[in-house]
Amino acid sequence: TKYVFKNIQWTTGKNFTVERGQQQIEELISTWEVHESWLHHAEFLQEEELTSSKRYHYRVCWSTPTRQKPVPRATASIYFVIEVSKIKPDTSPVEVFFTLEASRLIHRPEQCRFREKWLKDIIENKITLMERL
Repeated sequence: TKYVFKNIQWTTGKNFTVERGQQQIEELISTWEVHESWLHHAEFLQEEELTSSKRYHYRVCWSTPTRQKPVPRATASIYFVIEVSKIKPDTSPVEVFFTLEASRLIHRPEQCRFREKWLKDIIENKITLMERL
């Protein structure tokens, strides 16, 4: 069967605010297929001024705390960028992309199926590294 990408209706450049961007990231995450044991926290990091756009950087930190280990041994971060064009009409939707911690591969929500395994791999790699040290 063919997978149907789940995406959301992104706000326009004219209606964009830092808070709206964070709300929309949360909205996107709610469409992802992750187990309910995963908890996350989203935060705004910085605004970046470019010649033809403004980029807004966010970080979403993930973990799976349990009763036995309420403080997780490691976390996994996903970095989002919301780009507001200075060239396109302000009624155009913002551009959104994200990268996984320790990866340079850029993912676009409308072209990418998020995988819970990515989060698990990041955390497992960190734990393995800590155990070696």
